[in-house]
Amino acid sequence: MEFFKKHPNRDVEHPEIVDWVTVQFKKRTGNILRDPDRQIRSLHQKGFLIKVKKGAYRYDPDFIRHPVIEEFTETQKKAIFERDGYRCVQCGRSAKEGYELHADHIVPRDKGGRAEIDNGQTLCSIHNFRKKNYNQTESGKKMFILLLKNARKIKDEKMIKFCIDILKTFDTHDINGHIEWHE
Repeated sequence: MEFFKKHPNRDVEHPEIVDWVTVQFKKRTGNILRDPDRQIRSLHQKGFLIKVKKGAYRYDPDFIRHPVIEEFTETQKKAIFERDGYRCVQCGRSAKEGYELHADHIVPRDKGGRAEIDNGQTLCSIHNFRKKNYNQTESGKKMFILLLKNARKIKDEKMIKFCIDILKTFDTHDINGHIEWHE
């Protein structure tokens, strides 16, 4: 934040801030900063920076938002895991097979996703980190189930048929077969 406060209302490209932070951290601590990118993203996610475009942020002291970032309670996590059969909804991996399971927000917290069971899904650590790295909010079969649900709400017959065809293809090839859907 020190750098951004010295440069308010200016679009700062990612390499500039990463270089500055890395040098300052080394000068001040004598250590090498690990993952400065995560720290910068965290400032954006907490509402201190505006993401202008991919890799560029702006600090506007008059436009600091403080989103309410909701965490799942332990009870909610348990309900999500139980609903999903204690398996990753993407690949079906489980803790019994040695994989760490996460209760993930389908709509991410920093994008307004609420800590509600309907906005939760079980992901193994691999798929949770992939989702974060690729900025996915939905993927695979679950995306088409949600799209089907929304198409049904607005009675979009063409989209309903498309989603059913895609979901049947998932089933035919036994991709994410542990995720149930209803025609």
